[in-house]
Amino acid sequence: MAASHPAWPALSSPEWPAFDNPAWPDTYATLHMWIQIVGKIRLKLAPPVNHWWGTAFQLCARGLTTMPMPYNGASFEMIFDFCSHELHICANDNRIKSIKLAPKSVADFYAEVMGVLAELGIAVKIWPMPVEIPGPPIRFTEDRVHKSYNAAAASIWWRAMAHSADVMNEFRAGFIGKSSPVHFWWGGFDLAVTRFSGRRAPERPGADAMTKEAYSHEVISAGFWPGSGAITEPSFYAYAAPPPAGLKTATVRPADAHWTEEFGGEFLMKYDDVRRARSPRQALMDFLQSTYDAGATLGKWDRKELER
Repeated sequence: MAASHPAWPALSSPEWPAFDNPAWPDTYATLHMWIQIVGKIRLKLAPPVNHWWGTAFQLCARGLTTMPMPYNGASFEMIFDFCSHELHICANDNRIKSIKLAPKSVADFYAEVMGVLAELGIAVKIWPMPVEIPGPPIRFTEDRVHKSYNAAAASIWWRAMAHSADVMNEFRAGFIGKSSPVHFWWGGFDLAVTRFSGRRAPERPGADAMTKEAYSHEVISAGFWPGSGAITEPSFYAYAAPPPAGLKTATVRPADAHWTEEFGGEFLMKYDDVRRARSPRQALMDFLQSTYDAGATLGKWDRKELER
């Protein structure tokens, strides 16, 4: 029997942290670019999985992981560790190299990442242009504008996302139809889980190749992101694609949840409203379940076949 260690702290805090660190907006802008650099490496090397799932990151106990990526008969993994605030690059031959997450420009971070990969014998070329961001993009190799990193601010975001993922994974378990993992999209910087009805969706005229594949089938998707564009507050979202008639006027829970026409039309609930609820976990579960119920019922999904 393992010896007890009463002096050890709890594994994690049950408190949902407040996004109250003034350094977060600048940290967010820089971290988004760093994560996109690593995301594009995964996009280049990982097998193409349906709906682009193969490009997304997964949460791990200490941060975000690319999961293993194949390279010349071997593999390696890249992990953003928000406990030690390092990017670990782990090869499957027992070599590990780390890059400190600290104030530095995107251009310097890009050079460090590519330099460490070269030391490990990994040569990968990516398109060094950010995507899905407000404002004109700056090439990673030239970006000396974004250079902020506050470890405390990054930790708040990471803990908020980890709490959210716990609830989203529990929500996902109630569905036996096709569902995405709870994963992190590095382009939009959001944590998401998506359920599928099993039916083809109407084609979207003029859609690019990525959008066509992402929405080739009917979906109801929900997630968390720390705000961007017209909505700057950290929020939870839920939407159906295509949206069934009557969705925008459907009653959802909790009372703080509401419909917005931003981003094509979706339900939103502020992270702070979840955090301040008597039970944040239950408030988020109510939001996820009620928005799914509305979309699936109005969309005439075969719920008896798709749910436990």
